[in-house]
Amino acid sequence: MEKTDLSTREDVAFLVTTFYGKVRADALLGPIFNGIIRDWEHHFEHLSDFWETNLFFKKSYSGNPILKHIEVDKKVDGKINELHFGTWLNLWFQTIDELFEGETAQIAKNRARNMGTFLHISMFEARKSESI
Repeated sequence: MEKTDLSTREDVAFLVTTFYGKVRADALLGPIFNGIIRDWEHHFEHLSDFWETNLFFKKSYSGNPILKHIEVDKKVDGKINELHFGTWLNLWFQTIDELFEGETAQIAKNRARNMGTFLHISMFEARKSESI
């Protein structure tokens, strides 16, 4: 298969579904995601909206990923750590590299790295504020 750059919503949806297939099967991440997400088709649609908005600046996403991730962290008793984020990021990079190449593919990697860092810090800060 010849690789192209991410350029359409269909590309984003393909990336998201392929990536989360890996996440769901991962020994570290799978139990968290599979234990919380009940409607995967809705989740794929929501995440495709998120990435379409972030990559193509289309207003398809509405939501607050920080609050959602803080809620998930609470559901797993504050056990999400840098290993979870590193594993998630490695799978994201691996999936992009398998399927796509180009400027937008690189942007998707950079945005995921930045978001992962910001989400991790936000979770940590939320834990601190709850213990005060």
